[in-house]
Amino acid sequence: MCGITGWIDWERDLTQDSSILENMTESLALRGPDASGTWISGSCALGHRRLSVIDPQNGAQPMVRFAGDHTYSIVYNGELYNAAELRGELEARGHRFRTSCDTEVLLVSYIEWGPSCVERLNGIFAFAVWDESEQHLFLARDRLGVKPLFYATAGGAFIFGSEPKAILAHPKVEPTVGPEGLAEIFIVGPARTPGHAVYRELSELRPGCCLLFRRSGLKMNAYWKLESRPHEDDIEKTAAHVRDLLQDTVERQLVSDVPVCSLLSGGLDSSALTALAVGYYDRTKQEAMSTYSVDYVDNDKHFTANVFQPNSDTPWIERMSGYLGTEHRNVQFDMPELVEALIPAMQARDLPGMADIDASLLLFCREIKKSATVAISGEAADEIFGGYPWFYRDESLRADTFPWALYSQHRADLLSPEIADWIRPLEYIAKRYAEALDEVPRLPGEDANKQRMREMSYLNITRFMPTLLDRKDRMSMGAGLEVRVPFCDHRLVEYVWNIPWEIKTAGGREKGILRKALKGVLPEDVLHRKKSPYPKTHHPNYLAAVKTWLSNILDDSNSPLLPLINVRKVRELLDSDAANSNLPWFGQLMSGPQLFAYLAQVDTWLKTYRVKIR
Repeated sequence: MCGITGWIDWERDLTQDSSILENMTESLALRGPDASGTWISGSCALGHRRLSVIDPQNGAQPMVRFAGDHTYSIVYNGELYNAAELRGELEARGHRFRTSCDTEVLLVSYIEWGPSCVERLNGIFAFAVWDESEQHLFLARDRLGVKPLFYATAGGAFIFGSEPKAILAHPKVEPTVGPEGLAEIFIVGPARTPGHAVYRELSELRPGCCLLFRRSGLKMNAYWKLESRPHEDDIEKTAAHVRDLLQDTVERQLVSDVPVCSLLSGGLDSSALTALAVGYYDRTKQEAMSTYSVDYVDNDKHFTANVFQPNSDTPWIERMSGYLGTEHRNVQFDMPELVEALIPAMQARDLPGMADIDASLLLFCREIKKSATVAISGEAADEIFGGYPWFYRDESLRADTFPWALYSQHRADLLSPEIADWIRPLEYIAKRYAEALDEVPRLPGEDANKQRMREMSYLNITRFMPTLLDRKDRMSMGAGLEVRVPFCDHRLVEYVWNIPWEIKTAGGREKGILRKALKGVLPEDVLHRKKSPYPKTHHPNYLAAVKTWLSNILDDSNSPLLPLINVRKVRELLDSDAANSNLPWFGQLMSGPQLFAYLAQVDTWLKTYRVKIR
C-alpha cells in the first residue's frame, strides 16, 4: 500500500518544478513510510510514497518500462490478488519480469492490454500510467473503491493524488468550498456523494471507473457496475458458493512478504475471516495468527445495550481467540488520548469524519503497526449481505431518504439561516437520494418489496459502504498499516447482489445465507450472535470533553464555524438531554457526543486548512 500523486501540464517544463512534486509526495508520507520516489519528464511529474509489502527490495516506484518506442511510467497504490495468474499469462505472451512485485505485473498488463487491463484485475487499486510517446495519462480505481483517488483540473493542468492533501499541496489549487461542499459537510457528511470531494476544485474518481487525460481533454469511462440478473442457485448451492468465494478471496489476500494479522471483534464477519485465515495457516504450516481488538478504559462500566449495540464484544473476542488459538492482544485507550486523536483523524481524512469512531481506529492502527504491517478486516459484509438494522425497520424502509440519515431535519436546524438558504440542505440530500435510486439496476418482474430490498442493497453498497472504506483506508494508512477487506472481492459482491432477499435472510436472520455458508467454520453461538458494530466509547468523560471543546468554540468570536451554524440552537442542544442520547444522527454509532466532536472537527478543519467559503 502506498500514496500516489502527480500532475500533467503542457504549458510549462515540469523538470523545473521538482520542489512542487516533492511537496506533494511528502504530504503522503504517512501512507508510505518506507520509501519515496519521483519521476519527471517535460509534461508529466509523478510521485510515490511506499509501504513495502511485496518484494520490498525491487518494487520501487515510480516504475518505468520501455516497449518499442514507448516509455511507460506507473505509480500505484494497492494489491493485486491475481498477480500470479496475470504474470503467467503475460509470460506466455512473451513478456519477461525483473521483479516479483505486483507493480510490474500491473504495468506490463497495461502495456499488453491497454486500458482494458482493468477488467482482468482482482484487487484493490488506484494507479496512474503515463505514456510518454502518446502524451497521455491513464488513471483507474478498483471496482468497490477500496483505494482512494482524487483529481483536479486547474489552469490547464491535471493534478491527482491518493488524498486531497496531495492536490492541495499544489500551488494552483486552493482549499475552496462552495454551497455544494458545505451541503456535503453539514447534511451528507461524514459520508460523501460518489465523485464529489467537498473542495470546489477537486473531484473523486468513482469506484469502477477510469479516465484518460490528453491534450484534447479528459475522457471518463465506467468499466464495472453492478448488474441485476435472475439467481438460479438453490439455497444449498448458494451457501456453498458463498463459502467457496470467501475462502478463495481470504487465501488470496493472505499473500504477503510481511506478517498478516486479523482485526477480531468476535462478531460474525471478523470471526469468519479469522477462522478461514487460521485454517489456511494451519494447512500451509505457517506461524500462529495474530489477532487484535480495540476497546476503551472502563467502557464495560458504562456500556448500555440498545437496538444498535445489543451487547459488548469482550466475551466474544475471548471466545473466538481461545477457539482458534490465536495470539491475541486487546488494545485499550483512555479518554484523553481519544480526544487528542480527533484532530489527526480529521487530518488523515482531510475532512471532518466519524469523530471518535475514526480517532479510535487511528490509535488502534498505530498500535498494530508496532508489530504488523498487513491486517484483514470484516468491512462491507453488512452492506453486501444486509446486516444493518435499517434493512429490517419499517421507518427506514418507508423513509424517502438514506436509511442512515433519518434525522436530516434536525441537522438542517443547526445551520445558520443564511447558510441554510444558500445550500438548501434538505433539497440537496433529497436530490442525491433520487440520483442514487435512478442508478439502481432493476430486475424485470420483481414485486415492490423485492425492488425495495434491491434499492436498499444498492444504497448501502454505493453510498454507505464508501464511508467505512474511506475511514478504514485513511486511518490505517495514516498509521502506515495496510488493511485488506476480503468481503469487497468483486466476485463475491456480484454474486451476492443477485441472491434473492428471502435467501439472503435464510433462517429468518439478518445475513442468514452467510451464517449458513459458515456452518462448521464457526462455533454455533458465534454463528448466531446478534450483530454489534464497531465499539464506541460510552464514557461520560468523553462527552464532557467534547462538550467543553465545542462550548469553547462557541465562545470564540473568531471561530470560522460560527457564521455557518445556529449558535443558539447548538448551545441548547449542548445543554439538553439529547446530548447523551443514543439516537444516531448518522449511521449506527454517531449520536450526541459524536455530533459535538464532528462540529469541533469542522471548526479545526476550517482553520487548519485555511478553507475559503465562496
